[in-house]
Amino acid sequence: DQPHVSDHQVTVEFENGDFNVTFPNPKNVSEFSLTLFKGREKKEICALHLSKEGVLSKSNVTYCQTKNSNSSTTFILKNLERKHIDIYTYCLEIFLPPPYIDCCVKEAYLYIQEKEDCFSLGLVSWIIIGLIIFAMIFCVCCVVACCLRNKNQKCDSNSHEYNSEYMPMAAVNAAKKPRI
Repeated sequence: DQPHVSDHQVTVEFENGDFNVTFPNPKNVSEFSLTLFKGREKKEICALHLSKEGVLSKSNVTYCQTKNSNSSTTFILKNLERKHIDIYTYCLEIFLPPPYIDCCVKEAYLYIQEKEDCFSLGLVSWIIIGLIIFAMIFCVCCVVACCLRNKNQKCDSNSHEYNSEYMPMAAVNAAKKPRI
């Protein structure tokens, strides 16, 4: 039985804000190591070593965790920020049974979108809503003031002909009505 690494090796899923990078465990292998590197300089950030003695996981950063089952190994990348955007390389080493196999499995580029600040988005929307309401109230007040002004002017224009019905020929000065 030769060690076998399947062709569809790596799956990358984005779930609940975390990247889950899952590898199927190689078949007919009793000891292997899987390592996750970051960047072109291949800085080791996370590793898992499986042997007869058990599973040994190691992480050089706070944002990487490992999870192993009988069928697969998963690197969980948590709380990533824009500074974590880079190329990630996954390497599998098979120790037992011989011969020793060292292979870089795959590279993937992870792009992390910048998180939007919910508080500032909410504040901006409330400011916009407040300005719209203020503008509407201001417009309503202007319309009401114009209507009242036009009504007062209409009343004033009719008030200078007090005596015209009764004495059309009389030269009478119209009584001046005080304006408010």
